[in-house]
Amino acid sequence: MSTGFSSVTIALLLQTAASPIASRPPASPPPAPAPTSTPTSAPTSAAPAANPASTPLSAVANPGLWPTAKAMPLRDAKIEARLDAIVARMSIEDKVGQLIQVDIASITPADLRTYKLGSILNGGNSGPNGDDLAPPIEWLKLADAFYDASMARSDGRPAIPVIWGTDAVHGNNNIPGATLFPHNIGLGATRDRDLMREIGHVTAIETAAAGIDWTFAPTLAVVRDDRWGRTYESYSEEPAVQTDFAGAVIEGVQGKVGTRDFLAPDRVIATTKHFLGDGGTGGRDQGDALIPETTLRDIHLGGYPAAIEAGTQSVMASFSSWNGAKMHGNKSLLTGVLKDRLHFDGFVVGDWNGHGQVEGCSNESCAAAINAGLDMFMYSGSGWKTLYANTLKQAQSGEISAARLDDAVRRILRVKLRAGTFDRGRPSSRALAGKMERIGAADHRAIARRAVRESLVLLKNQGGLLPLKPTANILVAGGGADDIAQQAGGWSLTWQGSGLTNANFPNAQSIWSGIDAAVKAAGGTATLSANGSFAKKPDAAIVVFGEQPYAEFKGDRPTLDYSPDDKADLALLRKLKAAGVPVVAVFLSGRPLWVNAELNAADAFVAAFLPGSEGGGVADVLFRTKDGRIANDFRGKLSFSWPKRPDQYVLNRADPGYDPLFAYGYGLSYAKPGTVPKLDETRPAGLAVASSGIVFGKGRVPEGWSLVLAEQGQSKVRLLGVNATTTNRRLTASAVDRRRQEDARSLVWSGGAAEARIEADRPLDLTRESNGELSLVVDLRVDRAASAPVTIGMVSHDGAVVSVPITRTLATGTPGEWRQVVVPLQCFAKRGVDMADVTAPFVLATDGALGVSVSDVRIDSAPVPMTQCGD
Repeated sequence: MSTGFSSVTIALLLQTAASPIASRPPASPPPAPAPTSTPTSAPTSAAPAANPASTPLSAVANPGLWPTAKAMPLRDAKIEARLDAIVARMSIEDKVGQLIQVDIASITPADLRTYKLGSILNGGNSGPNGDDLAPPIEWLKLADAFYDASMARSDGRPAIPVIWGTDAVHGNNNIPGATLFPHNIGLGATRDRDLMREIGHVTAIETAAAGIDWTFAPTLAVVRDDRWGRTYESYSEEPAVQTDFAGAVIEGVQGKVGTRDFLAPDRVIATTKHFLGDGGTGGRDQGDALIPETTLRDIHLGGYPAAIEAGTQSVMASFSSWNGAKMHGNKSLLTGVLKDRLHFDGFVVGDWNGHGQVEGCSNESCAAAINAGLDMFMYSGSGWKTLYANTLKQAQSGEISAARLDDAVRRILRVKLRAGTFDRGRPSSRALAGKMERIGAADHRAIARRAVRESLVLLKNQGGLLPLKPTANILVAGGGADDIAQQAGGWSLTWQGSGLTNANFPNAQSIWSGIDAAVKAAGGTATLSANGSFAKKPDAAIVVFGEQPYAEFKGDRPTLDYSPDDKADLALLRKLKAAGVPVVAVFLSGRPLWVNAELNAADAFVAAFLPGSEGGGVADVLFRTKDGRIANDFRGKLSFSWPKRPDQYVLNRADPGYDPLFAYGYGLSYAKPGTVPKLDETRPAGLAVASSGIVFGKGRVPEGWSLVLAEQGQSKVRLLGVNATTTNRRLTASAVDRRRQEDARSLVWSGGAAEARIEADRPLDLTRESNGELSLVVDLRVDRAASAPVTIGMVSHDGAVVSVPITRTLATGTPGEWRQVVVPLQCFAKRGVDMADVTAPFVLATDGALGVSVSDVRIDSAPVPMTQCGD
């Protein structure tokens, strides 16, 4: 599912569509190459197909060129007879209702007493009663309320239970206390399909315990450009890994077809996503896969046939496009390939208003998507009743045919019948629901800890530094050492996984806590010092660092350079090494990144990816036992090729010129060590620099941008110097301190119309961000109360400022205290800003006197009602 993003990477907003990726024939991965004295290995011998640029690219698939699959389960005569009886008694209004799924932030149980919708979901930032951190019992209570409302009928029509879908993508990750497994990129490194089956089952148990029927997982994207912010949701760059894992994960979540386990009370409905080609969009979320049909088939179909044969009951359409056509409206793929050729017998669900991006459609009206093969809209926002009304009109008029309507309804109800939702009663009365002790249970966490151990990839171990002696004096440093949110990554309690503390993760263990427990148990000493300071020289230092949490949009980046701006982690590694301390680097990331300098500065380097809630699994592998034995060796093998340069974001086996630093399948171990020579740290000239992720922060705007002071009748003053004080007669800007020296700007209006604006060096396309319901978020402090109305606005290509009032918002806060002002981007869009061509994403204006200090301006995911557009 896609639900917007946090902290836009400015450089990515300027990125144009990626070049087409060369096609190649399908290939199963060979056995993982043994580590050698150098970190590279030769590419495979598979030859790439002709360059796709040499032939026209069509967006219409030819199903006859695609493989077939034996969809399971086979239809059951008893279920079909029951389905016939239900559909015969349904009104057209009831049928249309089944086609609509609404986010719980936009609907109440009372609504379902009137509108008999088919499904609800919780988005990444949608918790019961508006609380993202609601305990499990509140999820169950709300599930009961929605169920009861859906079953309330007095008109003789059939009562059809609503089903609740959730993004349980690495455990039931929306609920505090749940077991969080490593994200898929780490699981791909395990190459352990039996483990995947166990993980799927645990996820189903902890989801069912909260009364939820359905998970939007697994993701089977085959990522070919690692700049994509969803790379960590992919098991591998190789389609064969997805093929190997797909059936096991589906069986874990749903149970094995043909056995009593299939959709039993301890299982939930699975979703295979995102169909199709989401990993081939050139590193851009919701982008366009500019590839020939053979590449779409041979690379990106990946695990879908295996998932269908394992009985996946739903498939989610991709937000992305294929050769210019949105997947939500591509009939040749959704119907021709998926349903007709692969014989998929479940239902196709959309992705977070993705239907609204189909040509000629809006979020509130899209017959084209249903006619293309979409069976259920996924809708977020206050206009779902309009979507219902428009879809009903389209069904009544024949724009959506009766046959297509009935096919969609039958597919949805068939899954509900198979899943037992008609027969098992209220969520709280079901076999597992309410057994909250199963959420984060010890046996579940043990499986997750095993997954952490198996997913770690040892990239470097000079001099055999690892495994460490637990009886030693160990320093643990780095910002990620005691940060469960960072090790869990995105889709952990909140959509972006940000704004959380360790206290928000009951049952979980940080990497530091796991190390501390292991060392103390053996009689050694472990000390936590984030900045690496120490009184007594340690025997070794473990430095945990890496990417901050992100989900789609935020995670998109222009290169694979880990630290183009902030070198603090590198400085910490070098400081410890200069002090003569052996250094173990534990790197947290959602993808392979260019870390040559960091690799050089560490004696041992572990790619831990995003291990989830069980940080103790890291200590299990880093340390010997008390008696000196090796209890756990490194088993992980890279499921993604590791770059030698930051511009190697398209780096896949059999690609022309394949030249990785660490090849696909690489991974050292204690049993099979290897050496890594000193690496080139030279950054290629002219390479794009990734922004810090904010429009304004640390006292500056992104490179090439301007902070502009302007007033009516006067020329603009461009404020370029970081610490400069500039006056434009009515408006003065000067540097002030918030978190560090001169990291904010004081803006003082003396009276008369004037504005401060941030102008980009070229137009920004904020369409995805607006569709994703993101906001303009400003951290500010009122230093002098406003004497006239104050507005905040944006400017698009026509030059006109489109503003919303914030006067009362500024007046309600405590003077002198920092606070946030949040305005949804859709407010600007609805008032006329062309979100595809924004030239100034921030304009603060008043005609009177005012004093404010601004420390941060960003595009972010923020908990604000979508109806709030200023005062």
